[in-house]
Amino acid sequence: MTTQATGKPLDRVDGRLKVTGAARFTAEWDVPNLAYGAVASSAIAHGTVRSIDVSAARKAPGVLAVLTHENAPRLQPIPEKIGETQFRGEGGISETLQPLQTAAIEYAGQPLAVVVADTHERARYAATLVRVAYEERPPQLAMATASRKTLPEMFLGNSKEKLQVTIGKPKSALAAAPVKVERVYESAITHHNPIEQLATVARWEKRGGADFLTLYDTTRGIEVLQEVMATSLGLPKESVHIICPFIGGAFGSKGWLYAPPLLTAMAARAVGRPVKIEWRRQDMFAVAGQRAATRQTLALGATRAGKITALQHDTQTHSSLSSGFTEPCARLTRMMYAVPNISFTHQLSHLHLPSPCPMRGPGETVGSWALECAMDELATELNLDPVELRLRNYADKNPETGKPWSSKNLRQCYARGKELIGWDQRNPKPRSMREGTQLIGYGMASTMYPAGRGEAQARATIFADGRALVQSATHELGNGAYTIFRQISADALSLPIERVRFELGDSALPSAPTTGGSVTTATVGPAAQAAARAALAALKNLAVRDAESPLFGAATEAIDAQEGRLVLKTNPAKGEEYGAILRRAKLPSVIAMGGAKPGEEKDKYSFYSFGAVFAQVRVDEASGSIRVARLCAVYDAGRLMNPKTAHSQIIGGMAMGVGATLMEATHYDPRNGRAVVRNLADYHVPSCADTPDMTVEWLNIPDPHISELGARGIGEIGCVGTPAAITNAVFHATGRRLRSLPLTPDKLAFS
Repeated sequence: MTTQATGKPLDRVDGRLKVTGAARFTAEWDVPNLAYGAVASSAIAHGTVRSIDVSAARKAPGVLAVLTHENAPRLQPIPEKIGETQFRGEGGISETLQPLQTAAIEYAGQPLAVVVADTHERARYAATLVRVAYEERPPQLAMATASRKTLPEMFLGNSKEKLQVTIGKPKSALAAAPVKVERVYESAITHHNPIEQLATVARWEKRGGADFLTLYDTTRGIEVLQEVMATSLGLPKESVHIICPFIGGAFGSKGWLYAPPLLTAMAARAVGRPVKIEWRRQDMFAVAGQRAATRQTLALGATRAGKITALQHDTQTHSSLSSGFTEPCARLTRMMYAVPNISFTHQLSHLHLPSPCPMRGPGETVGSWALECAMDELATELNLDPVELRLRNYADKNPETGKPWSSKNLRQCYARGKELIGWDQRNPKPRSMREGTQLIGYGMASTMYPAGRGEAQARATIFADGRALVQSATHELGNGAYTIFRQISADALSLPIERVRFELGDSALPSAPTTGGSVTTATVGPAAQAAARAALAALKNLAVRDAESPLFGAATEAIDAQEGRLVLKTNPAKGEEYGAILRRAKLPSVIAMGGAKPGEEKDKYSFYSFGAVFAQVRVDEASGSIRVARLCAVYDAGRLMNPKTAHSQIIGGMAMGVGATLMEATHYDPRNGRAVVRNLADYHVPSCADTPDMTVEWLNIPDPHISELGARGIGEIGCVGTPAAITNAVFHATGRRLRSLPLTPDKLAFS
């Protein structure tokens, strides 16, 4: 393929739309005759609804209907499996609980009633009039005392990875190791807090005498949501149309939990007119998902020369009563270092809390934090430079599977990262560097993320005026999808980028998987290429059969596409523009479908992206407050499609890693299971003032096996590794090991 656009730092094509307010997000769709819904939620975490009095709500001004478990439509169960993804059961990524189907209460904030009114304000007011009497039972809110604990065998997302693994003889190897480190690391519950809150607009109509549902929803899984809605509501899949051209951030939410769209569709069906439900920020802490808390025990055994001989990683985490989602914390443990004896386990406690779901770097973010902090502790025990310890245990192939890497250049990341941060100029002794009352520290960590790729379809249209349109039902959630797929499509079509448009966010378009797991670029990019080339092939067939074309009679394989023209490869001066071919054929356009999926390479190689993160921190000795002064990171993530959007993705992930390290935590009242903090005034995420100076570099070495593009996903790798680098820097600054996230000043407790 030509690379006139791909790899260039082009501006986001949707940037102006977003900053001027022209981009239409879900809550902004103007649907005629719209009614509004508001939800009354449970005030307890465990029990049943003894009675629910909605008489006052029904009599309130403008109220059209009130739905509860007593009168709501009955739903069919969510499928066990959609495509290659297991949704339900232990290790599944969704939940079995559907809204308003039972009097049972599984968590505080669970929707118990939906009030529909003619204005948003009237609906909100009427919802406050719903009165619920409970049969309350003590909630189970602690992992250690949960009555239901399981050992899920598999994480059942697309990766289908084992959660209980033993390689070699780790117990005996640990016992025999001359140097041992065993530590416990704990991380708090953290919540998705995208700028855009959850919202859904549902509209029912009759088409051909049958029910048809149009749903505008904040979803990053259009095809999966279409399947869930169709099955739950008893409709053919083709009778559900999902529209979502823009998403205001997700980070793991908006993809796996389906109460919001189901409630809206049920309400719209009940009142016979379109209904919108916009969820408040407070509601996001109950229905938008979370990263579960973890308690991780790491044990490392090594020789005195720094060769790791054994590694044990045991995770305790939790899920809800209706979900089997398990935070897969051993994703780095299983593959990062050349260790002959490895064991990892995951124990799941089911609690009366909202369902967790994937959150940026699911498993990797907190799992890498524990592993990379343990590596730092081992380096201290061995009196060895932390980078050197990692180099002595560098894995030249996947230690779990024995497969070669598709591409790995991590040594270069370490070397360049050291230069950027000034690693060799620091005094390696803990608590040895200061400026006034500020203790200065440096830390580092390895980072990685699986380089997944799925199957997708796309459609390409070349118009007689020389423009082109490429379409796929993928998603734009701030990841730059509109821009990079336009770049890829333009090069595949051999057209200037300003003459190519890319459309997404609609279930009527060719299918694409949920945007998650950093797979979108590697999955949809090749499909866009394939569709573009199929359209060019159709155009070539027209030209060679047209006696008036200068390409008449030529073999199609002898024809090339160059800057909007079809030309002979041996004589580029002989050819004509795309539009001329179509106009002469009296065709407005030529349309072609294309698809792409992983080939045999997926079974031959181990696909990962790698990187190294270095941090400099300043710790105030008087207050214990921690400020990250600098972050320097170098990544090996294949070929960049757009350095500008890539840089934005990575620094966003690193900033999110700062939040997870220093400030983010959700606490629940132990008496009733209600979230203590449910707003952004008290649930702190990094502000501009909290965000450090960040230097990001890329090796930009194409992965020769993942696809022709050579690109791997980058949406999550920036979050992974950052917490460990900061935590290790805090140790270097203070001489104190902190093993509980977030690293709040009280945990340093200087005296």
